[in-house]
Amino acid sequence: MSFDAWLTYYRRNPARQARLESGIDWSEPTPLTGDARAAIGRSLQRFELGESGDGARLLAKAESAGDPTYVAALRLFVAEEQRHSALFGRALDHLAWPRLTSHWSDAAFTALRRALGLRTELALFLVAEAVALHYFAALRDGCPDPQVARIATRILADEDEHVRFQVHRLHEGFAGSTWWTRAVARVLWWPVAVGAATVVALDHRAALRVCGVRPATFLSRALRSFAEASALALTPGPIAVDGPASTEHLDRPRP
Repeated sequence: MSFDAWLTYYRRNPARQARLESGIDWSEPTPLTGDARAAIGRSLQRFELGESGDGARLLAKAESAGDPTYVAALRLFVAEEQRHSALFGRALDHLAWPRLTSHWSDAAFTALRRALGLRTELALFLVAEAVALHYFAALRDGCPDPQVARIATRILADEDEHVRFQVHRLHEGFAGSTWWTRAVARVLWWPVAVGAATVVALDHRAALRVCGVRPATFLSRALRSFAEASALALTPGPIAVDGPASTEHLDRPRP
């Protein structure tokens, strides 16, 4: 499966990003106060830190795999993650809340994925992306601060495609695997996903409640998304997730 469509998508995606960001009014003061402001601020701190990496080790592993089109697309994917971090930073400024320089969950996740090969690191990324979808959806649908909700809308538009991108690459990575290898991968993958989703549900429970989402509800939704994505990645034979869903970027000429 070719990654040409993904490369085109990532090259053209800034136009959609700019349209979505144009609705964010940074001059509006936050309506959040007290415990609600603290809950959202502390939650955003961790996501700002988690999406700020330069992806150098991941890109080096991808380059060694020998697909220059995929590497070019992955490089733009990493840049999108860094832009998410910048948006979270703007949101923290909007809330007058400080940034973090470190957090145990980010340090643990980074150390684990750096110690592994490309396919396993991407498997961990898929866990993180699938779980994060429902965090951003909670902010979009329930955050009392309209600007934070608009940021979540903007980021969620990217994250839906990021999950598809990871599924596509992982499906290709498992293409030559035996049923036994796929079964072992599934068995090892699920405890990581349950652990990651549980950490987010507990660590961000105050922010989720501000948005009207119970941690148990978030956990159920996150694991359902992971189940769907991982099943596609491990499915032998062709799958529908072999390119971006947002084809408007492919139909319009580049400016």
